[in-house]
Amino acid sequence: MTPLRLAVLSATLSACALAQTPTPNSLDGIWLGTLHSGAASLRLQLHLHQDADKWTCALDSLDQHAMGIPCTVTSTTNPIAIDVPAVQGKLSGSLTANTLIGTWTQGSSLPVTLERQTTAAKPAPTPKPDAALPPADAKSIQGILDQDLAAALTSGALAPSTHAGVTIGVVTQGQRTIFSYGTAKPDSIFEIGSISKTFTGLILAQMVEQKSVKLDEPVRELLPPGTVTKPSGPEITLLDLSDQHSGLPRMPNNFAPADRNNPYADYDTKLLYAYISTHGVALPVNAPFEYSNLGVGLLGTALANRAKLPYSDLLHLQITGPLGMTDTAVALTPSMRARFIEGRDSSHNPTHAWDLDALVGAGGIRSTAADMLTYLEAQLHPDKLPAAAASTLQGKTLPDALYASQKVHADVSGGTSIALNWFHIETTDSYWHNGGTGGYTSYALFNPGDDFALIVLFNTAGDKDPFADKLGQHIAQRLSGQPAVPLAP
Repeated sequence: MTPLRLAVLSATLSACALAQTPTPNSLDGIWLGTLHSGAASLRLQLHLHQDADKWTCALDSLDQHAMGIPCTVTSTTNPIAIDVPAVQGKLSGSLTANTLIGTWTQGSSLPVTLERQTTAAKPAPTPKPDAALPPADAKSIQGILDQDLAAALTSGALAPSTHAGVTIGVVTQGQRTIFSYGTAKPDSIFEIGSISKTFTGLILAQMVEQKSVKLDEPVRELLPPGTVTKPSGPEITLLDLSDQHSGLPRMPNNFAPADRNNPYADYDTKLLYAYISTHGVALPVNAPFEYSNLGVGLLGTALANRAKLPYSDLLHLQITGPLGMTDTAVALTPSMRARFIEGRDSSHNPTHAWDLDALVGAGGIRSTAADMLTYLEAQLHPDKLPAAAASTLQGKTLPDALYASQKVHADVSGGTSIALNWFHIETTDSYWHNGGTGGYTSYALFNPGDDFALIVLFNTAGDKDPFADKLGQHIAQRLSGQPAVPLAP
């Protein structure tokens, strides 16, 4: 749910220049354009080549160093249509001679104009990483970041003129620290965006342990009777929704918010069920990984249906109640509202909070760094939960559910796999997820082997290179003693 970036989990796909002799009004060629959203920009480059009746298509996100992302030409006459399944994006528009004027859609829609090129543009230079330091811990990390963020605090993402604030939480070997920069405070409340998906995955694991659902249960069976027809072949299961292999698109085609400043607020279950009824729940053969807010939102609604509870109450029953996470909720309590930091868009303008209805399980949770560390510590040590957790049925099943939520179920790409909504990096054995709404970005990571976890909560929306992601990766590298992503402007 992050704006103006291609949610590519690996940028290791190779691209090849496609030789061609283009003619006007032919798509065959190299096309370059720039997406703009406020002060943010992102260059896109398309490589299109026709060989007989077959099209070869690849997309480069030059400023993200994501090259050769496979795409599909679905219409070669106006309106032109090109799908990019790996990022759930779509380009549509009209071709006139050497100009393609259209719209890039990836959750939201942005205008874009692409011009034909004679040679391919190169990606932006890769910044030199900061030199490795001895592995940090919860005691030393703030002092290190004070130095690493010095430039960002004066002229970068956290400069006073941005009104930006970030709260950071780190736990290493059972010791935790929480600190903040800019306009944020250690106890500030933030929207966590798509990190909410990991909570939905854990609710699923809890309900499996409690035998109220099964991973391979068709989602159709958790929807109101008559919502959608049973397909003749394989159908979408709860696991398919959680590991993002359901074949459902990133967003439903009947998503048409009345208020773009709060776009999910009016997408209710009536609209969700209407879409599912039309789309159906047949599982495509060998469905690939497709990041889908729709899919995980549907999963959250389905689990709430089975429990006969609103998603917010189910969240409290299964996770936040047993763990004592009093500052984590969908709706803000009076205490939380008093500490809810104002969100900013990528141009640093104030934004409206996002309220999610039917898709709440995909991104509707608010929290603090302290509560998120409690959640991540539970992920690190499911066998060491607070003693009070065992006083309820849900607390008793929670340890096994936590372990189950970390079990890898499917591949994503480039050394990344997926558990129950947690992405898993094979080389480091780390689990992570990020999030973004209209005014907030976030990044969470935990590493059971090295016994550390971190949370970054930022009150500014992402752009082509989200600061929360970069900072989260930087902290993980500092904790591991590796060269670190630079944070300087």
